[in-house]
Amino acid sequence: MAADASKLCVEVAFALPERQWIIGLEVPAGTSARQAVDLAMRDPSFPRLPAETSPDTDLGIFGKRLSDPDHRVLREGDRVEIYRPLQLDPKMARAERAIRKPG
Repeated sequence: MAADASKLCVEVAFALPERQWIIGLEVPAGTSARQAVDLAMRDPSFPRLPAETSPDTDLGIFGKRLSDPDHRVLREGDRVEIYRPLQLDPKMARAERAIRKPG
């Protein structure tokens, strides 16, 4: 728990297939998920996001996608996750597998 009630301890996470990064932050109460990501990206130990991951990329908290990360105020202990864009739409992948499947 954060020592100062006006501050929260949160984490920001980003993963690539071969590695993940999680950075702990102390942020002011009222910080949004998007603002926490911006703060994490200023830390030199946090990776530069790949070009295909735009600044308005999808975010989530503990595996649940946020519908409005710009306005989702964080709570003590939240872990904000930066989601990478899908390489292939899941529906298209299933359709391609069905075409290739011997029948």
